[in-house]
Amino acid sequence: MNLAVQVVGDTDVGCVRANNEDCFGYDRQRGIFVVCDGMGGEAAGEVASQMAVDAVLGYFRQARRHQGHSGDGPRFEGVSRRANALANAIQLANRTIYEAAAEDSRRTGMGSTISAVLIEGSLYSIAHVGDSRIYLLRDGRIQQLTHDHSLIMEQVRRGFITAEEAQHSQMQNIIVRALGVEETVEPDLDDLVAEAGDTLLLTSDGLTRHVPDDEILKIVQTAAVLQTACEVLIEAARQAGGEDNITCLLLRFVRRSWVRSVFQPH
Repeated sequence: MNLAVQVVGDTDVGCVRANNEDCFGYDRQRGIFVVCDGMGGEAAGEVASQMAVDAVLGYFRQARRHQGHSGDGPRFEGVSRRANALANAIQLANRTIYEAAAEDSRRTGMGSTISAVLIEGSLYSIAHVGDSRIYLLRDGRIQQLTHDHSLIMEQVRRGFITAEEAQHSQMQNIIVRALGVEETVEPDLDDLVAEAGDTLLLTSDGLTRHVPDDEILKIVQTAAVLQTACEVLIEAARQAGGEDNITCLLLRFVRRSWVRSVFQPH
C-alpha cells in the first residue's frame, strides 16, 4: 500500500512549570519521529530531552547508518532490522546523556523519557523508554501501544492497585526506566503495519495525566485537521490543570495519489 504521512506537533510549558523540559522532533524524509520528556535540576531536563531528540535524528541522518536502516546490526531478537536500528539510535541517545551528566556535576541525575516511531511505507517500528506514550487511533478506537516504565504502572500490572487508583496516585512521576541514568538502556520495541486513516499520537505524560484516552479519541476524531486536534489536546490538558509540560506529535497515514507519488519528490 502506498501511504504518505501527515504530521503536526506542538509543545506547551503548561500552567505550573517555569520551564519546558519536553522536546520533540522529526525528519519526514527519513521517517523518524520522536518525543522526549526530560528530568533533572537546574534546567538539566531541558538539556537531556534536547540531547535525546538530536541524537536520534542525527543517527538516521548519517547516510552510512541510514542506508537500509541496518544501523550497527541487530541486537534484539524477534523484531525487524528497522526496530533494531531504532534501538541503536536510542542507545546512542542514552550514552550521550549519560556521558554529559558524568562530565558536569550540575547535570548529575539528568535523564529523559523517549517515544519514537520509524516508518518505511506502510511498515513502522516503535520504541520507548519511560512514560511518554504512543497511541494508535483506528476505526473509532484508541489503543495504547506502549507500557509505562513507571512505579505506579508496575503496581497496576501486578494487581496491587487499580488503573483508576493509579490515575489519582501521588507517585505518577516516579520513572523506573529512563535515558541517561545508566550506561545502557533497553527500550521496548515493536513492529506494526499501518492502514490508511490510522493516526499515531506520541505524547508526554503532561497530556495523559489530565486527559483520558476516550477524550483524546473524541478530540482527534472531531477535529477537522491534525493541527486543530493538536491544539485542542494541549488546551484540554491546560484546562484540566496543566501541572506538567504538554507535548503532542500526531501522525496520520493517508493514501498517496498516483500523480503525487510519481511526480513529486518524497
